[in-house]
Formats: sequence, C-alpha cells, structure tokens
Amino acid sequence: MLDKKKIERINHLANKSKSEGLTAREKEEQQKLRKDYLKNIRQSFKNQFKTMTVIDPEGNDVTPKKVKDLQNRHKDD
Repeated sequence: MLDKKKIERINHLANKSKSEGLTAREKEEQQKLRKDYLKNIRQSFKNQFKTMTVIDPEGNDVTPKKVKDLQNRHKDD
C-alpha cells in the first residue's frame, strides 16, 4: 500500500497540473508516482483473487479456472 504522503503528493500534482501546469521534473515525478500507484492497485486486486471462491446457488464451487490456477501458483510460492 502506498503511504499517505505519496497519495497526497499525487493529488497535489494533479491539482497543480490542472491549475497552473507542471515543470518537466514534476511531470516525471507524477508519472513515477502514478506507475507506483497502479502497480499497488494491481497487486491488491491480484491478492483478492488469491483468496476468492465462487459458489453457485446450489453450493457448487464454480471458481473460474484462471483464478484457480492463480491460487495454485500462489500455493507453490
């Protein structure tokens, strides 16, 4: 998870970009922070899938094969 300071910095740069524009250095920083943020979101999403099970109304496990494969790879790690 990104720390609060990085998230605040992302928001500050976004607001500054809209209001007055960013310097080249700030644009680079913004891109790096966005990349880190997206990486974190993707990892969180993947972690949720690792613990997910889909059950149909009859009580059968109908978890998609891709999710089961991801869970099995996680077990091997």
